[in-house]
Amino acid sequence: MFNLSLPRFKDINFKNEILAGLTVAMTMIPESLSFAILAGLSPITGLYAAFLMGIVTAILGGRPGMVSGGAGATVIVLIALAATHGVEYLFAAVVLAGILQLSVGVFKLGKYVRLIPQPVMFGFLNGLAIIIFTAQLEQFKFIGPNGLTWMRGTPLMIMALLTAFTIAIVYLLPKLTKKIPASLIAILVVFTLVQFTGLETKKVQDIAHVSGAFPTFHLPVVPFTWETLTIIFPYALVMAAVGLIESLLTLSMVDEITQTKGNSNQEALAQGTANIINGFFAGMGGCAMVAQTLVNISAGGRTKISSFIGAITILLIILVGAPFIELIPMAALIGVMMVVAISTFKWVSFRIITKMPKSDIFVGILVAAITVLLHNLALAVLAGVVISSLVFAWDNAVRIRARKSTDEFGNKIYEIYGPLFFGSTTAFIEKFDPNDDPERIIIDFKDSRIVDMSAIDILHKLTAQYATKNKTIVLRHLSPDCIKLLNNAKGIIEINIQDDPSYKVMPD
Repeated sequence: MFNLSLPRFKDINFKNEILAGLTVAMTMIPESLSFAILAGLSPITGLYAAFLMGIVTAILGGRPGMVSGGAGATVIVLIALAATHGVEYLFAAVVLAGILQLSVGVFKLGKYVRLIPQPVMFGFLNGLAIIIFTAQLEQFKFIGPNGLTWMRGTPLMIMALLTAFTIAIVYLLPKLTKKIPASLIAILVVFTLVQFTGLETKKVQDIAHVSGAFPTFHLPVVPFTWETLTIIFPYALVMAAVGLIESLLTLSMVDEITQTKGNSNQEALAQGTANIINGFFAGMGGCAMVAQTLVNISAGGRTKISSFIGAITILLIILVGAPFIELIPMAALIGVMMVVAISTFKWVSFRIITKMPKSDIFVGILVAAITVLLHNLALAVLAGVVISSLVFAWDNAVRIRARKSTDEFGNKIYEIYGPLFFGSTTAFIEKFDPNDDPERIIIDFKDSRIVDMSAIDILHKLTAQYATKNKTIVLRHLSPDCIKLLNNAKGIIEINIQDDPSYKVMPD
């Protein structure tokens, strides 16, 4: 079921993989803590999710170089459940979501993420980049007498300068050397600067404490009843969908960046397994993390080793490294994540916007807007896919054509170009002339395809018109799946299946 093959030993750059893993761990900690706190959970729940998701997907996942953890996209879905029914119901929902994701992998449905159009990908990444960037701005706030408020004066200036310094290191260091990840160096330099100068600035410990014990098995304390299932199932279904969409889109993104190919079905199996384990070990669950994946790839991580190192590092931090990690300035982590946001944004979309169809521009903007405004990745992608599909259907509906000719036997031939489906049936039937056509006509589907029940219905109506005039229709060059659809038309439609093409819409 799982492919655990590793690249050849000599092809692995262990230095890059280890350093990339360490960098990923540093950037994952504040995000996991923040989302756990946002969901009203114990901070350690977020770190457990980061470790468990990371270690399981590193071993079982189908995309080397991809990083998974306690992602906000999935946790946000469960906030209402935790608030109304408690954390134990949340753990149960995470287990159920994992089972649903595992089912997607078992039935090999992960491949259908390839049907997501490029404008949807652009909108998803651009929206996500904006979310990542604006989320960092929230760290410039502190809890004052009147609640959460923006920093002012010296604290704001110090935080802003340290963030700018971090960004400068990340951008400039690669011009000098690429042997060490610039993000990791930036974090260490800013940490050292703050420690030696005694600058007062916001640190990880100001968000939460990160020390704890090794996660232990914990069966969710919920009644095993039908009522419990009805409560958690809607949340689990949405979480499973959001997690898989984000994970498989991230997989496609890494495929594009590295010019290699991941296994979407295996990744679905790994994500499901990781979430099941999360629910039984008091983790808040999660999915692939785009920002941390980009940090990993930019730092040189290309195999599962970097993801594994990142997960193990988080575990070590939980067990023994908390005192050190809690002293890291938030400005260093903010700077790294801002660079990630800038690099995530598809700036090329501005350069090619004048060359794109207006419908694609609209889809990209819509997906980005829904992602930013609602923080609902599943809804954003679904809306983009639906609109792209409708546009595609309309374009194909108006493009169906028929070239007419007569063979040596006096039969009239209609060569159809373009798919015959619900959108093109009206234009299709208007091309025929039952009154003036000869007794036998041939409709050639070599460059067309009968797609749905609307197409079958219009063929029934057409053959009925010709039958009332004692005329015969022959359908030629049908694919096997088209013939299967037309089985009910036997007796009215004569089918010639010689030299029929074979269609395969979605290969494994």
